[in-house]
Amino acid sequence: MAKILVVEDEEAIRSFIKINLKRHNFEIIEAASGEEALEKIDDTVDVALLDVMLPGIDGFEVCKTIRQQYSGMGIIMLTAKGQEQNKIEGLELGADDYMVKPFSPKELMARINALLRRISVVQERKEENDKHITSGIFTIMQDERKLLKKGVEIELTPIEFALVKYFMENANKAIHRDEILNNVWGYNYVGDFKIVDVNIRRIRQKIEDDPSNPRYIEKVWGYGYRWWGGED
Repeated sequence: MAKILVVEDEEAIRSFIKINLKRHNFEIIEAASGEEALEKIDDTVDVALLDVMLPGIDGFEVCKTIRQQYSGMGIIMLTAKGQEQNKIEGLELGADDYMVKPFSPKELMARINALLRRISVVQERKEENDKHITSGIFTIMQDERKLLKKGVEIELTPIEFALVKYFMENANKAIHRDEILNNVWGYNYVGDFKIVDVNIRRIRQKIEDDPSNPRYIEKVWGYGYRWWGGED
């Protein structure tokens, strides 16, 4: 049974989310503030649903703290309609996805289940004898869910790991943003290309020697991106 942390200060919205999650047999932890969320969270939580606007410590700060302490945890930000900058800021701080209020129970379940599939340690499509993927100076260790650059581990979020893995499996190929969305977020993902661009910016900050002049993830203007693992 997956454990979900619901961080929302409005009791009516929190109850709505809780009722729908319990119908699908999720274990729920509730928090009405950022401070309460940080007190209750631990490494048994699978996904955190974070409202952006919270009393005291806001959702962005909670997201940042969670990502620093629990790199493998899924994070979905809950934003108000029309607050475009909130979406981008949340993604840049390490959130895996965002949802705009109001949302339907069906969409909520779809987003949570899709994220749970992506962060699952057991990868259904993984082949028995293909546990490591190497591209230039980078190696993906699938069982351990690690990325190594010249033998040194680089910590990635679940989405970042999935992105790098997909790029390395398609090294030197120009990949359209649609294809990236479909293969990493899923064919039913109801989002836009910003989530791809922001995650790639985050990955560049971690793997590039000079993120402002990227060498390993190249932008293909008007199309998408190309991975080149590099040889030193």
